Amino acid sequence: MNVATIFGVALATISVALVILARIQLGTSFAVTPRAKDLVTHGLYSRLQHPMYVFVDLTICAITLATRRWYVLLPLVILLPLQVRNAHKERKLLQEKFGERYEIYRHGTWF
Repeated sequence: MNVATIFGVALATISVALVILARIQLGTSFAVTPRAKDLVTHGLYSRLQHPMYVFVDLTICAITLATRRWYVLLPLVILLPLQVRNAHKERKLLQEKFGERYEIYRHGTWF
């Protein structure tokens, strides 16, 4: 194995673990379609508004690096626009339900 493969496998392993952690931290607020059940602001969500999106995308990039097959990036062509759309819907729903509390949270995160 070369360095890129080893790094890709390590990064994919870490990013999958972070996807799982983000899902656990989201708890009952998880939904396939955007909903505003509760405002999760702890753990990974204390710094990232959408850690599951970030780490799923990072996993795909890491697998691409590990396999050195650039076509593995193709799912991002579909995922990224869907994630952006869902993030906008989530932002609107959370803003409507939690108002200023959501704005304070949003401004305290990196993105």
